[in-house]
Amino acid sequence: MANVADRRTSPLNLKVLLAAIEAAPPVAAIDVLGAALHESLGASDVSFLIADFGGRSLVRLSHVAHARDGQGLGRERAETVPLSGTPHGRALTEQEVVVVAEDGGVRLLAPVTSRGEAVGVLEIALAESPGEQTLSDVALAAHALAYVVIANRRYTDLFEWGQRSVPLSLAAEIQHRLLPSTYTCEAGQFTLAAWLEPAGDVGGDTFDFSLERDTLHLSMTDAMGHTVEASLLATVLVGALRGARRRGVDLAEQARLAHEALADYARDGAFVTGQLVRVDLNRGAAIIVNAGHPPPFRMRDGRVDRIALQADPPFATILTSGTYAVQALDLEPGDRFVFLTDGMLERNAAGLDTAAILADTRDLHPREAVQHLTREVLQAGGGELRDDATALCLDWHGGPPRDRDADSGADRREDA
Repeated sequence: MANVADRRTSPLNLKVLLAAIEAAPPVAAIDVLGAALHESLGASDVSFLIADFGGRSLVRLSHVAHARDGQGLGRERAETVPLSGTPHGRALTEQEVVVVAEDGGVRLLAPVTSRGEAVGVLEIALAESPGEQTLSDVALAAHALAYVVIANRRYTDLFEWGQRSVPLSLAAEIQHRLLPSTYTCEAGQFTLAAWLEPAGDVGGDTFDFSLERDTLHLSMTDAMGHTVEASLLATVLVGALRGARRRGVDLAEQARLAHEALADYARDGAFVTGQLVRVDLNRGAAIIVNAGHPPPFRMRDGRVDRIALQADPPFATILTSGTYAVQALDLEPGDRFVFLTDGMLERNAAGLDTAAILADTRDLHPREAVQHLTREVLQAGGGELRDDATALCLDWHGGPPRDRDADSGADRREDA
């Protein structure tokens, strides 16, 4: 079978493609990309499948000319494709273009990824087997699409609509807005990923991170109670933490300001547990504040241990010492840290050997590791949680600040 690339005169012109996408409405990005790939590669079909919020499926987004009442968002359509055991899932997990032979041609599945965030999969149908240049162009187009989706989702609900496998309650809607816009971040010195699986009655869990030039900020919080009240407690605390962080105060002052802001709002003994972490990327050193939260796990040299930390009172409760203790968090290259809320450890998950699960998933990317742990917790609860279950995984690669060795948005370092 001849290669498509053998008859092509030039590679895909990414500059022209991005200019055309920028000129189009935000919801038309995939249509513009499809037209460009049809012209350049002879693609007969192009579609974008976005990863859903559950982490277990992809959703193929499409558009029809005429709408019927009660169908989707206007004229938009969504078709679910499972990730587990499928070529689509393999493309995302392996971060490689997967080629699937089919009658009358081949189908290419390319990971749509930016800094480790698995946005989705670009699916392209070709009449003939692709050559190396075609595979390279498709990988590049998929990576460009990741940036397009990330930028354009600010202007439309379409992508988020496609990601929602179930309607969100008011509490879940509030909670979702407190989370960072991406759950994964890759850098030269570290890789991190987090996951939150909400309970039927949202329990107020949050996680957050921010990367500065020489500092990585992490936080995890768990508000008492359920439904909207827990979400409101979390909103006040996360807003205060972010505001203090953006003022550039030290970690103890950030914790104190957030504590005072929540104490002014909280009533009837309400509180929020939490952990705040800062990593000095220049020195390769980390510090942590622990406000009544379960201690994290550390995997080092094949051994999984709970880190012994002083536990200060939760935010909004009486702080007898007047300040939160800032403790050292020892880092060594190759370490993996996993921060959890109690929904990962108690209630449904009480019978799980969490340390063994973490050890078994040591070789997985943090993105897959936190999702695997979440699935184990869900299975232990018969598919239903009584409390939010949240995990954040940080792999510390170490060394001086440096660029990633990346190809098409995925980290290619052997130890990452």
